[in-house]
This record gives sequence, C-alpha cells and structure tokens, in this order.
Amino acid sequence: MNRRDLLKNMSAFPVLGAFAGTAKLLPFTGEPVKAPLTGKDYFKDLGIRTFINAAGTYTFMTGSLMRPEVLSAIQYASKEYVMLDELHDKVGQRIADLLHCEYATVTSGAASAITLASAGILTGMDEKKVPLLPFLEANGMKTEAIMQNAHRIDYAHAIQNTGLKIIYIDTKEELENAISEKTALMYFLNANNFDGKIQVEEFQQIAKKHNIPTIIDCAADVPPVDNLFRYTKMGYDIVCFSGGKGLRGPQSAGLMLGNKKIIQAARLSTPPRGNTIGRGYKVNKEEVLGMLVALETYLNTDHDKEWKLWESQIKLIGDAAETVSGVVTEVKVPAIANHIPTLHVSWDPKKIPATAADIKEKLRSGTPSIEVAGGTGDHAISITTWMLIPGQEKIVAAQLKKVLSNG
Repeated sequence: MNRRDLLKNMSAFPVLGAFAGTAKLLPFTGEPVKAPLTGKDYFKDLGIRTFINAAGTYTFMTGSLMRPEVLSAIQYASKEYVMLDELHDKVGQRIADLLHCEYATVTSGAASAITLASAGILTGMDEKKVPLLPFLEANGMKTEAIMQNAHRIDYAHAIQNTGLKIIYIDTKEELENAISEKTALMYFLNANNFDGKIQVEEFQQIAKKHNIPTIIDCAADVPPVDNLFRYTKMGYDIVCFSGGKGLRGPQSAGLMLGNKKIIQAARLSTPPRGNTIGRGYKVNKEEVLGMLVALETYLNTDHDKEWKLWESQIKLIGDAAETVSGVVTEVKVPAIANHIPTLHVSWDPKKIPATAADIKEKLRSGTPSIEVAGGTGDHAISITTWMLIPGQEKIVAAQLKKVLSNG
C-alpha cells in the first residue's frame, strides 16, 4: 500500500485516527490497530495524554511522526544482525551519494553531530588523542571555537562538551582578531543568519581564508529541500541536520554531512568504541536504516503538492478563527528555520478577554487535546499544520473557533 492509500484509510477511521490525536493504524497496511496486536493502549495505560500537534517539530512534544516507509525499515532492521561500523560506512556513503557531498554519517541528533564533528576536528585520525577529550590544553590540542553573539543558543553546549571554549564576537574585525593558533573551529547557527553582522557566505569565506574548519547548524532547516545541498556546496566543512523534524525520521537521529576526513575522525569518537566522549551517542541499526529511508522518502516527496496542502489547511483554520469577532489572522513563512506556512492568530482583548495561555490551556484540555505554539504578545498564538494527519485540520479549526468564541 502506498502512502496515499494509507492516508485515505486513516480518514476512514476518525475515532482511531484523527480524533484520538495519533494514528492508531498498522504502519504497513493502514489497517486499524486491533486489541490482539498490543493488548492495550500503552499511553492510556500509563496515564499519558496524546494530542494533535498543531505547534511544530518541538523536541519536548516528541518531534514528528515517522513516515510509514521509515517504520517499515525499522521493523525490517529489528529482525537482523549487522556490524555497526559496516552499516554506518555503507549508509554514510549512500547518503553522501544522494546529497552530492563528500561524506556523511547518521548521528543521534543534530546536537550530537556538532559534538562529534568538534571532536573529529580536534583529534583528526590520531586515535591516541580520542580518549584525551575534553582535556585539550594539557594534551597539546587547540582550545577555542568562535561564534557570533547573535548566534548564542543553549545548544552551543554541544561544542563545549569537547572541552572547547567559545569565543563570542560581533563584527568581521572582531572575528579576524579572534582567530589565533588556539582556534579549532568556527560555528554558525543558520537559523540566526540574518541576526548577525556576518552572514553565512562571508563567515565561511573568512574561515577558509584562515584555514579554519567550519560547522553550520541547520537542525530545523528542512524544508526547503535545497538546504540539504546548499551549505556543503557553499564550502562548509560540516553541516548538521535533525532527523526527527522535517525529514520525518527517528526523533533520536540526525545527519552530519561534509568533509570526509573530519567525519571519519568524528567516527573515532562514536560507538562501538567505548573510551570516548561520544560513547553515549549510540545510534542503533534501526535508526541508521530508518534515517536513510527517511531521507530517500523526503527526496522523492512532491514538495509543491505538500506545500499546497499546508496552505489549504492553514486557510481552513484561519477562516474559521476569523468568524469570531475581534480575531485577526496572518500567514507568515519564517525565512530559514521551520520554513513552513505559519498561521498567526491574535485577538482584541476587549472582545475576547482570554490570554494566549488561557486559549492554549483550553485547547490542551479539550477532547481531543490540541497543542499550538505561542505568538507575539499575551493575546496571540501560532499554528502550523505540517505535523497534522490530514483531516485533523478540521478538528483544529472547530476547536479553535469554539475556544475563541467562549474566551
């Protein structure tokens, strides 16, 4: 059964699918889950609330739902044994071929890709250095990484895990002055490209002039599909993506793309090797194969058709919200990260006295439960539809209209 037929089947079982907030369907056939298969509803048995995800690919909301093709690959891999390094080698080369880059590997998320890439830059292929991380200065390794103040995020801790100290700069002149014999790498947060004074191409060009390796963090930067190719072609040594966001792969997987020597060196810090800072970043065979299939499926997706679907879903929800007096909606597409149609819903507090927190809680506590994202200010929320199961947009539209009307 193809994905189109599967989605048709999902719409035929609203109680088990959309109205439950998650698709209670077998991953391969699209048939409804019957009691003998599992014996119980595990989340319900644990007292865990499931919900319709109209917010986005947030890790705390468990990211995205894997595509049926990915679930099939995971099920296949679970029944066989392989050598882990061989699997990584072969899958990494396949991914590199698909994305026209020098090399690739599957990691346990984008953050681990950043840590492992940093480790590979520090140690190179010197296996004696690998277990010495994060004790850099005492062992003759470089000690600093450079990034812009405008790119400060908590996830930069992934670099610090290796022992590197981050040097923050603002201007091109400050960057040039910060580069020294201690500089191991330069890090760029693509989502904040337009926030910094040094933008993506110039940052890479400065690094290249000084022969400094570069890492670009593109965790949430798919779609568009072109981003999977753009930054390796631009010259960045390492490009990192999350696997469980727009690519719809395993939530605990990611991609490291780019320079073969650095990626091979990074692999020295990964399982099955044990005496390394990356030992905890294990990716099992199911996730490695699932990530490859997620990428192949994504590359073969009709992205124009998918975009039109999201726009139609957003319009349906926005039109329903605007039937409530005092409500205003606007559709925006973020320039880089989470580059998808996003509905911004705001309201006049004189007509609807509820705060954004009130509206979100009413949607959350409703049946089915719905999660949306915050907006700008105390009287606004934002909604995306790319993580919805087709048909759920009607439920979101109805529930949003209801809670705004009773606000």
